[in-house]
Amino acid sequence: MRHAAVARHDETATAAPTWLGRLGGWAADHRRPIAIVWCAIAVALGAFAPFADHALSGAGWEAEGSQSVAARHTLESSFPGRDSYALTVVVAGPRGGLGGPAMRRTLARVAAVLHTDPAVSGVLGPRAGVTTSRDDGTAVVVGSAGAPPDGMVAAAGRLKARLSALSTPGVTVRLTGPAAMWSDFNADNKAAMLRSEMLSWPLTLALLLVAFGTLVAAGLPLLLTMTGLLGAGGLLFALGHVTDISIWAMNFAMMFAIALGIDYALFIVVRFRAALAAGLAPREATVVTMATAGKAVLVSGLTVLAALLALTVVPVPAFRTVPIGIGLAVLMVLAATLTLLPAALSRLGHGINGGRVRLRGGVDHRSERFAAWGRRLWARPLPYGIAAVAILLLLATPVLGLRTGMPTAAGLPGDAASGQGQRLMERAFGDGAASALQVVVGPRDAAAARSVLQGDRDIIATVAPAERSRGRVLLTAIPKNAGGAGTTIDRLRRELPAGALVGGPAAESRDLEHALGAHLPIVIGVALGLGFLLLLALLRAPLAAAAAVAMSVLATAAAFGVARLVFQDGVLDPVLGWHAQGFVDAWAPIFFFALIFALAMDYTVFLLATVRAAHDRTHDSRHALVEGLAGTGRVINAAAGVMVVVFLTFALSGPIAPREMGVILAVAVLLDATLIRLLLQPVMLRLLEAWAWWMPAWLDRLVPRVGLPHGEPAGEPASG
Repeated sequence: MRHAAVARHDETATAAPTWLGRLGGWAADHRRPIAIVWCAIAVALGAFAPFADHALSGAGWEAEGSQSVAARHTLESSFPGRDSYALTVVVAGPRGGLGGPAMRRTLARVAAVLHTDPAVSGVLGPRAGVTTSRDDGTAVVVGSAGAPPDGMVAAAGRLKARLSALSTPGVTVRLTGPAAMWSDFNADNKAAMLRSEMLSWPLTLALLLVAFGTLVAAGLPLLLTMTGLLGAGGLLFALGHVTDISIWAMNFAMMFAIALGIDYALFIVVRFRAALAAGLAPREATVVTMATAGKAVLVSGLTVLAALLALTVVPVPAFRTVPIGIGLAVLMVLAATLTLLPAALSRLGHGINGGRVRLRGGVDHRSERFAAWGRRLWARPLPYGIAAVAILLLLATPVLGLRTGMPTAAGLPGDAASGQGQRLMERAFGDGAASALQVVVGPRDAAAARSVLQGDRDIIATVAPAERSRGRVLLTAIPKNAGGAGTTIDRLRRELPAGALVGGPAAESRDLEHALGAHLPIVIGVALGLGFLLLLALLRAPLAAAAAVAMSVLATAAAFGVARLVFQDGVLDPVLGWHAQGFVDAWAPIFFFALIFALAMDYTVFLLATVRAAHDRTHDSRHALVEGLAGTGRVINAAAGVMVVVFLTFALSGPIAPREMGVILAVAVLLDATLIRLLLQPVMLRLLEAWAWWMPAWLDRLVPRVGLPHGEPAGEPASG
């Protein structure tokens, strides 16, 4: 009982009149207007949220300023409609069937359907020996691109079902190519996300009931989540009519609204219940909660936004617009956490414990089990620390052999039209047929360029006849196989005449992969730097902040080591029921690093802020560590458990990309919340002892004072 009394005393001691505490008091005093404003926001934005995906774009995956994009722009001006986003329709029938009436009728109907869409500027029929197979059984019809890439992706979505419906017994019609692939991918990804959402909601509610033990407390995280979803969805609908925003922005906004809404509500509600248990009135408990847990939530939200900001340095439109959706969700959840949630808590008061469910092991603010764990780590830090590092390094080792690549139609479910069309093309024209290269040169260099293409060992003997238009020459070359197209493109760019542009779907994927790899160190550096600065401003402890940031990198590396085994090597294919694609998507390391780092900061901030607060009160490093773990251990476990379940639901269906997302994020959060924050982080604090909170005087003068309301910053380390 003495420990509980100490914890309650510590809790009430934190009721310093900070601006966040005053904000909590203001919210408690203005519950009705706050509720009315948020209801109006939810209704106004929520009315448009279901239609957000119709206002968002489907492409955006290109490397701005790359040679392949320059080639596409040149094709758009010199050969209108011939760029890589033209619609490719494969018509496959029996051997020698191209001359038969059935094939001729089908080809005519395909052309007629293409003509009906406003995004198609013209139709190119089959050309003998170029877009017809050697056995005269397969032909390709091309719908010229009369709209930007996003418009062609939308056109593919409108036409793919109508074109497939033209199939007859013995003749198969499928739309394929980049526009069709992205259309199928976006549709399958959205469907998978919706299925995951439907599955995650009841599971999340069940876990929250286990965590809190009461229906009322379990419902508050869902309140924040819905607020974030409705607000972000409505704002994305509005922004989508002003500028191009990737449809992925909505997907990730949904995911982050769930993850952060639950995390932030857990932190706030647990602290509020502890303040009530300490004997405070609901209004004073609200002030204390916002002055303490509210600050941790605010810094966590700012860290998430900082990590998202790092992504905007990547010269890929999707990487600049997806953070917009996530950022809007974070801002909506954060605003609701700092205003709507304290208003609701002050109104509920002790009613927060209403609707009690008889479950054992609910989250209380202080856990004697985690306090005992803290004492054990303090007594024997090295064995536990070495074991944790060994496990993480073992999991991270496979990342050294990680291969990346851009997704293709092969990564889509088997019933996707673009994947079926690609397989038909490969069967009729060769493995590299879907990776055709478009080489644009000037008339003087045409002969030399053709000679290089015909002499290349990885280009099939047949190179399509040169086409001339508006002072440019277009040469189309087919690689022997899609797998080696990347190295072929790199070699051709070295050997072709100066000024030659190599474009086409494979070249655009290659350039995108290079751009992502080149900017990975920059994104990592920016995210780590901004995260360190925010932790430094909060904790005023450079050693603790630096160690926390470094350990996040270790957990991320371990998560990608697991990703290599699952998605590249296919070690779990028989269990998971899918076929590994032989690589990890090229956008995954750079994108997921930022997301993992942002999510990990939730637990980092909550744990270190609690430990620092206890250290400022007592100047006893051992007591601070034990009480920090006792006060946050169960909350971190509960938050991480909910988040892991949510992420794993994304790994159950759909194309490879959302599966990667679910597995990588779930593994990263699990490792970070267990091996890092509840084991390695405390071990680090034990080894550093009071030095963990040391702040040099010169740095103390430079760093803005936005730290915790628990005493003055430490100068030289105290004994402990």
